[in-house]
Amino acid sequence: MEGALIARDRVGIQDFVLLDSHNSETAFLDNLKKRFTEDLIYTYVGTLLISVNPCKELDIYTKKQMDLYMGVNFFELPPHIYALADNVYHTMLSEASNHFILISGESGAGKTEASKKILQYYAVSCPSFTLLDTVRDRMLMSNPVLEAFGNAKTMKNDNSSRFGKYMDIQFDYAVGGHILSYLLEKSRVVHQNHGERNFHIFYQLVEGGEEDQLRHLGLEKDTKHYSYLKGVSQYFCPYNVCTSYWSVQLGSGLGFIFEQFCINYCNEKLQQLFIQLTLKSEQEEYEAEGIGWEPVQFFNNKIICDLVEEKHRGIISVLDEECMRPGDATDLTFLEKLEEKMGNHPHFLTHKLADKKTRKSLERGDFRLLHYAGEVTYCVLGFIDKNNDLLYKNIKDVMRLSKNPIIQECFPATEGDSRRRPETVATQFKNSLLRLTEILTAKEAWYVRCLKSNDNKQSGKFDEVLVRHQVKCLGLMEHLRVRRAGFAYRRRYEVFLQRYKALCPATWPHWRGVPAEGVEKLVQHLDYKPDEYKMGRTKIFIRYARTLFATEDAFEICKHELGKQQRIQKRHLIFFSFYYKGVQARKERDRRAWAVKIIKQFIKGYITRREAKTTENSEYLAFVRQSYLNRLKDNLPKTVLDKTTWLTPPPVMTEASEILRQLNTRMMVRKYVRGITPQKKAQLQQKVVTSAIFKGKKDSYPSSIAVPFVDTRISQYVPVVKYDRNGFKSRPRQLVLTQAAVYLVEEAKIKQRVDYVSLKGASVSNLGDSVMILHVALNDPKQKGDLVLQCDHLFEALTKLAMIANKQNNIKVVQGSIKFEIQAGKEGGVDFSTAQEPMIFKGKNGHLMVVAPRVKSR
Repeated sequence: MEGALIARDRVGIQDFVLLDSHNSETAFLDNLKKRFTEDLIYTYVGTLLISVNPCKELDIYTKKQMDLYMGVNFFELPPHIYALADNVYHTMLSEASNHFILISGESGAGKTEASKKILQYYAVSCPSFTLLDTVRDRMLMSNPVLEAFGNAKTMKNDNSSRFGKYMDIQFDYAVGGHILSYLLEKSRVVHQNHGERNFHIFYQLVEGGEEDQLRHLGLEKDTKHYSYLKGVSQYFCPYNVCTSYWSVQLGSGLGFIFEQFCINYCNEKLQQLFIQLTLKSEQEEYEAEGIGWEPVQFFNNKIICDLVEEKHRGIISVLDEECMRPGDATDLTFLEKLEEKMGNHPHFLTHKLADKKTRKSLERGDFRLLHYAGEVTYCVLGFIDKNNDLLYKNIKDVMRLSKNPIIQECFPATEGDSRRRPETVATQFKNSLLRLTEILTAKEAWYVRCLKSNDNKQSGKFDEVLVRHQVKCLGLMEHLRVRRAGFAYRRRYEVFLQRYKALCPATWPHWRGVPAEGVEKLVQHLDYKPDEYKMGRTKIFIRYARTLFATEDAFEICKHELGKQQRIQKRHLIFFSFYYKGVQARKERDRRAWAVKIIKQFIKGYITRREAKTTENSEYLAFVRQSYLNRLKDNLPKTVLDKTTWLTPPPVMTEASEILRQLNTRMMVRKYVRGITPQKKAQLQQKVVTSAIFKGKKDSYPSSIAVPFVDTRISQYVPVVKYDRNGFKSRPRQLVLTQAAVYLVEEAKIKQRVDYVSLKGASVSNLGDSVMILHVALNDPKQKGDLVLQCDHLFEALTKLAMIANKQNNIKVVQGSIKFEIQAGKEGGVDFSTAQEPMIFKGKNGHLMVVAPRVKSR
């Protein structure tokens, strides 16, 4: 907003609070006119938004405009109704409090359009979820319905709202909304001034209704054929037509004076609320910022509100008393009662109470109220009947007696209707207005004041007399005086410092400290006087608009100087940029020339690599050697067993590569050997024996290489399965090796001992089974024969047995079958084969059948 101050002579000031002549109504209107001429229809008075009807379409309500104002600081962009709507919504969320927007202005000022723009903005900008979308859509769709039944064409406005409306949208978890209406202008149903029309719904019905539907209702298309008693043929029976005629005729001349009285009372009440809430918000901001509050002088219109609404003494109470008292109460007796009770009131006047000069402007049936916005004269004729609402009573009677099924369905009779006297119109309106003010008082207030630019709906025309009258009626000067009573301008320290920091060397280009301290440094450098500003807790308050204007003008000069410096710096940068680019280009040229030379030498060296040594091929071969060695360094084998990852050398490095490979292998072997413990060494020695016996002979050997032997396993015992020599019944046993003999044990009971001197050897198959036969020399007929055993640790058991008994050469790997001695002179056999699943069983030939699993590769 501050940026627009530079164009203030042409387009005016965006916020009237910054108007230097804030007490001048002429200066106020001049600022409005400047902005209106430039199609700037929105202007602020603090957070209040003034909207002047341009009487034409403006391209300022697009989706792009909505996006521009979403989530932006209120004063950051030019005034707009979207800025107000967005700020209300986000303040409501951040403060978790209720807010309302009061839109006011006379007919044709644009109140209905303003409310539509706000709803449309919320429809686009608010978070979208099913329930909220439903409520929002219903609110938006309700507008055409409300306008159909409550809006009409008048001399001043093609879409004039003839009622007041309060719309409530609930954004929290219980999402919802409701709409209240106030003081519908019912007299328009039966009378319209010349050039005006009835409510839109009538024309929409006859224009849009199907022929069958219109015929059923007794209607036809041509609206010229209707007078107000003929839009009623199907809805009213002939009963009490004269009474109905009289009740509606009251609206044809002075009846609308009663509604105008209620409207003016409403405006008076809202002005009272407006001033109270404005003062309250100002005072709260001052207190929150720790700024002393200065009392504000303003016109308190409570005296006028009391004149209208005070219990037992106000105009409405006197009117109700006349309506309800027995006897012949007339409009003139009502006026006499007013003169009795209010004769000395400074804001009330009648023909009887006025002096000779004033009496000339008052009829005998008139009374005059001095409202805050000016004097208004009311004729009392029709007040009694309008207040009693005879139209409502007669319609109820007609509905009760009607035989039309549609009417009976729409207006069912309810018990007690004839006995209960309804509230008068004025009391209903007063009570609903009091309820409205209670609702609004509990919420935070925001305002849109709509102004009509002219009475002819002519674009570009600014009627100063008309606008001046509206400014007075809406209390805008009063509001401005309240806002300007203390400080004209206030901004958060961060925002103020960010804009004006270039004006002070201590804050330019970056202020690293607390923003408030930076602002203090800045205003001291600008020589602000103590009475020109105050430092709040989060904001700086500037008392006079001229102080801000001087700061803004200094900023413009500073910007000009900064711009000049930037242009000089830009020229220097361009010069240095060209110079730097020239240096870089020369370096690039030299680098490329060097690269070409090297590449040529490289190619020539490659071509002559096998010829006699020259400078070119020497450098090439040196490069090849170095490149190979660098790659080899990062790809050396990690283990002794890795024989495949050694990089293939180029021809020039073949001999050197082989020497390096051998050296690397020795180094890895030495490193490995040095890291072997005595226990590990013993295991490896055993593995060497195992390899000598079984490598390349038995299928299951390769899978056993990586399995380490356990020192204590065989020296203590190893579980085995022993097969009887006769019948081959399997029995679990333990095999124990000692330094002298091998023992077959069952639960600590020795079942067979074989001394190593009696052990002839051992036999296994070449397959993947775990069966072994220990062959025993039978020197004694009573001695037991060979042992047929199954052992899961076959390689470990036989290796340790061979080493202890020194029988390495006596362990045989046999293909097909193995014979063994059952006892002296009697042999048995074990036959070996392969299949998918391993098994051991007695064959039909009497041999032990051992089926080993197939091994894919040996």
